[in-house]
Amino acid sequence: MNTREQQLASIAQEISACQRCSLYKAAANPVPGEGNPFADLVFIGEAPGYYEDQQGRPFVGQAGRLLEQSLASIGLSRKEVFISNVLHHRPPGNRDPLPEEVEACKGFMLRQLEIIQPKILSTLGRYAMNIFLPEAKISRDHGTIKHLKNFPFVIFPLYHPAAALRSGSVMTDFKKDFEKLGRLIKLEKGELIMKNKEQPKGAEPQIEQMELI
Repeated sequence: MNTREQQLASIAQEISACQRCSLYKAAANPVPGEGNPFADLVFIGEAPGYYEDQQGRPFVGQAGRLLEQSLASIGLSRKEVFISNVLHHRPPGNRDPLPEEVEACKGFMLRQLEIIQPKILSTLGRYAMNIFLPEAKISRDHGTIKHLKNFPFVIFPLYHPAAALRSGSVMTDFKKDFEKLGRLIKLEKGELIMKNKEQPKGAEPQIEQMELI
């Protein structure tokens, strides 16, 4: 086991024993997060739901299936990324997180980010987004690139997959934003793409830097 894996496993053990707020009392399992400890892309959601609570894994219900399908659409699998939440125990009835619960729990997620050192952090929903961008509004700022001095990664807010499943218009935005995310990943890797432009017969293909639009 490498150092990053050991550090993440240690945080998972701390989460399992955590009693900083009362959520642990009703939860079936802690949900510390999972994925590639060397991931360039990390997703942070709000909190575990019913299925996540039952399995102790993040995003395994319908929202998780949409996330996996969306990852596949840009050529990634969940094994290549890291997925976590602001809260690591399920709020009763899937209610919104309370401010004191967020304050008690967010440090685990921030430590995970310090260990993984991703290039891109994609927040899922407003609660995760507002940890890093307190003044942001998900309806206005989804699908945009944010740079913060205090963090070495770029932040790319997305609607929560569960919200996309409830609304056709949000689903449309979610899919468009994921396409942008795919382009952002290529930009972060410094890749070039070939534009589909008509070229004279026998001419060399024209290569241009990827643009995120």
